[in-house]
Amino acid sequence: MRTLLDNDYLRSELKRPTIFPTCANVSPGWKSSGARPPIVASQLLPEKILSSILLDFCFELNPRPTSMRSFISFAIVILMTTVAVETLSAQTLPAPEAITDPKQVASKPNAEVEPRSLTIEKLYMTRQVGLPTWSPDGKQVAFISNMSGRNNIWLVPAEGGWPVQLTVSDQRQTAPAWSPDGKWIAYQSDYDGDELWDIFLVSPKTGRVVNLTSTREIAELNPTWSPDGRYLAYEVKAKTSAAYEIDIYDTLMREVKHLTTSTPQDKSNYDPIWLKDGKSIVYTQDQAKGTDSNIFIAEMATGKSTLLTPHEGEQRYSADDVSPDGKRVLITSNAANGYQNIGLLEISTKKISWLTKDKWAIRGSEFSPDGKRITFTANVDGSQDIYLHDLATGKSTALPVPKGVNEPTGGHSAFTKDGSRLLYYHNGPTAPGDLWVYTLATGKSHQVTHSLVAGVRSEDMVEPYLVHYPSRDGKWTISAFLYVPFNMARNGQNAAIVYIHGGPTSQTMNSFNRFVQYAANQGYMVLAPNYRGSTGYGKEFQQANLFDMGGGDLQDVLAGVDWIKQTGHLDPKKIAVMGASYGGYLSMMAVTKAPEVWAAGVPIVPFVNWFTEIENEDPELRQSDLATMGDVVKNKSLYEDRSPINFVDQIKAPLLLLAGGHDPRCPKSETQQVVDAIKKRGGTVDYKIYENEGHGFARVENQIDAYQRVADFLLAHVPPADCSCSLTE
Repeated sequence: MRTLLDNDYLRSELKRPTIFPTCANVSPGWKSSGARPPIVASQLLPEKILSSILLDFCFELNPRPTSMRSFISFAIVILMTTVAVETLSAQTLPAPEAITDPKQVASKPNAEVEPRSLTIEKLYMTRQVGLPTWSPDGKQVAFISNMSGRNNIWLVPAEGGWPVQLTVSDQRQTAPAWSPDGKWIAYQSDYDGDELWDIFLVSPKTGRVVNLTSTREIAELNPTWSPDGRYLAYEVKAKTSAAYEIDIYDTLMREVKHLTTSTPQDKSNYDPIWLKDGKSIVYTQDQAKGTDSNIFIAEMATGKSTLLTPHEGEQRYSADDVSPDGKRVLITSNAANGYQNIGLLEISTKKISWLTKDKWAIRGSEFSPDGKRITFTANVDGSQDIYLHDLATGKSTALPVPKGVNEPTGGHSAFTKDGSRLLYYHNGPTAPGDLWVYTLATGKSHQVTHSLVAGVRSEDMVEPYLVHYPSRDGKWTISAFLYVPFNMARNGQNAAIVYIHGGPTSQTMNSFNRFVQYAANQGYMVLAPNYRGSTGYGKEFQQANLFDMGGGDLQDVLAGVDWIKQTGHLDPKKIAVMGASYGGYLSMMAVTKAPEVWAAGVPIVPFVNWFTEIENEDPELRQSDLATMGDVVKNKSLYEDRSPINFVDQIKAPLLLLAGGHDPRCPKSETQQVVDAIKKRGGTVDYKIYENEGHGFARVENQIDAYQRVADFLLAHVPPADCSCSLTE
C-alpha cells in the first residue's frame, strides 16, 4: 500500500509497524492491505497509530513498513464514560453528527484570528513526536523526535521536563524498544529513506551505538525484546524478496535464528509477540491482496508454527498481545461482522470470544500486567478514543482524554510494569501529536512532550466539520473532513484544495495536519475525503475499489467537489487537487480524467504508470498491486486506462510534482515521466526531486522547502479571494 502521512495521523487496518512519521491525518493501512505504506519521517505511529506519511511528515507510532502507499503539562480531569460493549451485540457506539447539506456549511466568525500568521517555516518547525518506549522502571520515556532537524531518539522524565537527545544521526531512526534490564534501547534506521533498515542498539547511559545487523541489501525492522532480554525478534526482508520473515537475534551468542522461512512471495509475517515464558512467539501472516490474514504461534526451539485462526473465505485476523499467563491472544478481526472488532483467542482450543461487535473500527492494544483488563481503541468516523475493558465485568470505560485521535503506546506495553500508569499519544486538529501519561488511580493525565513552538497558536487553527455526501453511483455515503477558514464570506469567490490521502487502505483522521492548517489560515477551504477503499468503514467499503483503482475512488473525490461547490463559498474555477503516494496517483488521475475541474494539481511522490510502477517498485508492493489489479496481460486494458501517463495530453491545469530520490514505493522515475511528457507538449509543470529522501521527506529543511514550494505554487495559480497575489506573480 502507498501512504504518505501529511498530518499527524493516518489510520490503516494493517498491524504492521510503519516506519514513517505520524504526520498526516490519516490512519494506517499499509501495503499489506493493498496500499502503500506511509513514508517515514521518523516513523509514525505504530500501526496501531500511524502509521506514517507523506504530506505532513509527522510520526506514526508504529514501526512497520506496510504494503500501502500512504504517504502539556497540565492535568485533565474528566468524568470517565462507561459503555457496555456486549459480546456479539448490535452497534453500541453512536455515530457522530455530520453535515449532509452543503448549505449548512458556515464559516465561523473570529475577530481574534491572525490571518496568514501560520507560515510554512513556523508550522514545520513545530516538533514532531514519534514512537516511544517506557524505561523498565517507569521513570523515563525514550521517543523519536525531529527537534534537531532529524528523527533521532530523545529521553524525557515520565513526569515531564526538558528532553535530552540520546542519538545523533543524519539518518532517520524509529521503533525504539527498551531492553528489560534497562541497558540498551534497540531501534531501526535506514539510509536516505531507502527502507533497507538495520537494527541498532544504543546505551541510554553512555550513548554508545552498535549496529547489530549491518546488511545493506536486507531490511530488518520492528525489534522486540524477549522477556529475559537475551533475544530480539524482528521482521526481515531481502531487497529482492516480497515476503517478510521473522528472525531472532541472540545478543549473548551473537547468532541469528530464522523463526520462519520459505514464506510464499504473496504472504508476509509481521508483528512478533513474545509469550511471557520466552519459549514461543505469536505473529500475524498477511497476504498481498490485504483481504485475508492469519495468526500463528511458533516454538522458538523448533521453529514449528501452528495456525491459530483456521477459517474459510477471506477474513482478517491480527494479533495484538498475549495474556500474562500465555493462554489467550488479544486479536483484532473483521470475522465477526465485516467490521474491525476485538476478541480473545484461546491458544489451546483456537476458540474466539468476541468482546465487541461494533460497526466502526475497533482495534486491540494490550493486556494490563495483571491480565485483568485490556485496552482498545475505537475509531468512530475518524475520531478515536481509548478504552479500558474489565474482563471480569465486561464493562468498557473510555479514558477521559482530549478528543481527536488517541492511541495507547509505549513500546512493549503502554502500561508501566506495575500497571499504575498508561502512556498514550494524543493528536487533534489544532494540537500536534504529543505523549501523555494517564494515572489509573486518579483518572488524571499529564503531558510529557510539547510540540507547539512559540508563534504557533492553536487559536488560529481550524476545527474541521465532519461531512457526508453521496457517491456519484449512489452506492456509498462518503465521509470527509472539511476545513473552512475563519471569516470566509459566502460570496462564490473563494478557493479550495481537495486533499487526497494515500494508501488507498488508510483513512483521513481528525488529527493535526500542518499543511492543511497553513492552507486554511491562508484562506483556502480544504476537503479531505475518505473515498471507497479507505479503512474505518468496514470490509465491504474497504474492498470496493479492488480491481478498480483510479475508478470509483476517483469518482468519490469528484463527488466531493460537486458537494463543496454547493456551499456557496467557492469560485468553481479556483479548486486545486493535491495528495501524496496513492493520493498523488489519484491527483494525477483527477487532472487527466477530469481536466476541466482543476485550476492546479500537486501530486507528491506519485506513481503514474502501472506498468513501469510494477516493474520498478519494491517486490512486496508489486505483489500487492498484482493482487489488487489482476494479471498485467489479462487486464492490460484496465492497466492502460488507469495509468494517467497515457492521458497527459488532456491536462489543462499547471502541475507541481515532488519526489524522493530513494523512494522504493513510487520511484522518482514515475515523476520524471510526467515532467518529460508535459514539457514535450509545452504544458506548465514544475518539479523537485529530493535525492536524499525516500517515500516522504524526513529532513526538516526538505519539508520546509517542499511545502513552501507547494504554498508558492498554489498562491500563484489558485489565489485565495482576498490574496494580493496574482496569477502572473
